[in-house]
Amino acid sequence: MTSTLHLPAIGLGPWQSQHDDGVKAVRIAIEKGYRHIDTAARYENEAAVGEGIRQSGIARDEMFVTTKVWWTELHAGAFRRSVERSLSELKFNYVDPLLIHWPNPDIPLEETLEALADAHRQGLARKIGVSNFPVAWLERAVAASPVKLSVNQCEYHPYLNQQKVLAACAKHDMSFVAHMPLGSGRLIDDPMIADIARRYGKTSAQILLRWLVQQPGVAALPKSGNAQRIGENIDVFDFALDDDEMHRIAGLASPDGRISKVSWAPQWDTA
Repeated sequence: MTSTLHLPAIGLGPWQSQHDDGVKAVRIAIEKGYRHIDTAARYENEAAVGEGIRQSGIARDEMFVTTKVWWTELHAGAFRRSVERSLSELKFNYVDPLLIHWPNPDIPLEETLEALADAHRQGLARKIGVSNFPVAWLERAVAASPVKLSVNQCEYHPYLNQQKVLAACAKHDMSFVAHMPLGSGRLIDDPMIADIARRYGKTSAQILLRWLVQQPGVAALPKSGNAQRIGENIDVFDFALDDDEMHRIAGLASPDGRISKVSWAPQWDTA
């Protein structure tokens, strides 16, 4: 199943899975049906992701492979070098999508977007987009980008209300891809989630992922290196949460629900 822009609704986020462990996690995920693998220059596992895909035997054009350029590499020349290094590590000719990992207030956004668009024009990225862009930055990026932006990848889980960013993505026909979809594990033991999971005979992780992908235009990137959990995380398309359950889960959001807080990032909650 895919999101509105045909990005697989569940992908593997193998952050912290490196070397042989990363290769194995990617290979297992593809065997379980995953067709979207997320990586980034910052994760230092692009080589493992590429090798896992090759070992799977799946044709490259059947896979979506995301990589991202780190916030310190957003000047045009540095951006291009980062993309070339990523492709060299992956041993691929292109990625899809290629994202700006975080906005950087100290580097002109227009310069970065032109470099991102160049990567697309030159065939190094089939789709392009951004990651961790709040509404104000997203609106600036959409207005300034010479090429359509297709994705915004952000932290999203029931503890964090992202309705403003979701609405902005929908307005611009962009997929919203949720990283940290399980709240770094903090939601697994939530009593309400556990109660709903028992009702459906599912795991808490499956309920959380179903809640995400049941929302229009949303895909999710659960992280795991465990074969059983990798399989469980994509097995969320044989049931649906009812409206009351969707609203109750959304009601878990709190003002301090954000987990990824970094000193250089824009002020998310006031953007």
